[in-house]
Amino acid sequence: MTVEPAAARAPHGPGRGVEAEAVDAGYLQKRELRTGTAGWVLLAGLGVAAVISGDYAGWNFGLAEGGFGGLLIAVVLMAVMYSAMVFGLAELGSALPTAGGGYTFARRALGPWGGYATGIAVLIEYAIAPAAIATFIGAYVESLGLFGITDGWWVYLAVYAIFIGIHLLGVGEALKVMMAIAGVAVAGLVLYLVGAVPAFDAGKLLDIAPTGAAGASDFLPYGVLGIWAAFPFAIWFFLAVECVPLAAEEARDPARAMPRGIVAAMGVLLVLAVLMLVFTSGAGGSAAMSASGNPPVEALEVAGASSWLTTVVNYAGLFGLVASFFSIIYAYSRQTFALSRAGYLPRRLSITNSRKAPMLALLVPGAIGFVLSLTGQGAMLLNMAVFGATVSYVLMMVSHIVLRRREPDLPRPYRTPGGTVTTGIALVLAAAAVLATFLVDPVAAVWTLVAYGVFLTYFALYSRHHLVAAAPEEEFAALAAAGEELR
Repeated sequence: MTVEPAAARAPHGPGRGVEAEAVDAGYLQKRELRTGTAGWVLLAGLGVAAVISGDYAGWNFGLAEGGFGGLLIAVVLMAVMYSAMVFGLAELGSALPTAGGGYTFARRALGPWGGYATGIAVLIEYAIAPAAIATFIGAYVESLGLFGITDGWWVYLAVYAIFIGIHLLGVGEALKVMMAIAGVAVAGLVLYLVGAVPAFDAGKLLDIAPTGAAGASDFLPYGVLGIWAAFPFAIWFFLAVECVPLAAEEARDPARAMPRGIVAAMGVLLVLAVLMLVFTSGAGGSAAMSASGNPPVEALEVAGASSWLTTVVNYAGLFGLVASFFSIIYAYSRQTFALSRAGYLPRRLSITNSRKAPMLALLVPGAIGFVLSLTGQGAMLLNMAVFGATVSYVLMMVSHIVLRRREPDLPRPYRTPGGTVTTGIALVLAAAAVLATFLVDPVAAVWTLVAYGVFLTYFALYSRHHLVAAAPEEEFAALAAAGEELR
């Protein structure tokens, strides 16, 4: 292969010390995804499915950090952050529709280092989150007494094998299965709320006794700092909705479908977040729910609901976990595919099979996730995923602001309401969320930071010298650099 220095010194071209290589004509032919498969409804379904498990469990541990008031404020702030971010990603996804998602946006705005740093943060989130969810699926299967299973690792292996197998059949089949599973999970939440709303008692919202923390009260039993500590748990109501732009290359008319899909998904998630927080805490009590592994079911039991309703909701919760697990597998495979196709990760990871599914991009992160799931540390793994997510949010919002200012004429079929003010708000809140992960679980945050550093070292020592000039993200950057030189 020969080295092509094209646009190597442009601010958003390859950059100093970074080299792009020419490849043979068959390189990209072996790395093609199936296009025109998903409309905006399937994209919205992808966004909801990726997040839906967070409505069933995980968010409630924030009650132990901030009480109802602290978690409520945290949810409002994180809802603002995600809504602002989604508007920014809708614009970026319509302007730069490739499978790289956030990596593509940052690559254009911040160069190869910024693109890689963003892509790896996203990949850490999506590779670790399924491992955490697999442990929760195992716990559900055991608690329901399904198949006589008493050891979770069989469940972890089964779900990885089954759902990676479905993804290998192709994106159209996978997204339809994903939509059906998510539909069952959402229906379960609606059924749960039918039982929980009549049992609502406002007094139960504030049943955690105030501590001696600064600013503590009945509303904020853990004080003002409890609001900040509740951020990572409030994020679980929305974590991974940002995966929708990763489907850009496989969408029909991505310039229109991408904004509609991700905004619609966010709207559904906002409604569910408010309803689940208020009525679960109000039906089961904030104190009891703060340590619950299955808050909807336990809230119904406290409220004296019928056994058939709790059983149905319990099974729906399992569907919710499976929906998120299935969706995030899709997300990590597309992020791995895009980084590999451009040479940031080993190139073999981006080869697609006869059904245009990236085989190794599905299998390798899946194998790593399975090994992580064997630790059984679901809560710690999710905190690690949140760390990766929030770092990527900071970088993606910086990318939106940079591109708005540096490339005002970039074609944008969709424009963010409020422009850089909107994404600036998301940026500030995302930075606060990164720091909050150290408040909740410093061990998880430090270990994730170490892993992040290892990936950055790989780029510094090897892959930055072996980028692929023909990859869509690199061509976008080269074209932008050439246009700048002509001005």
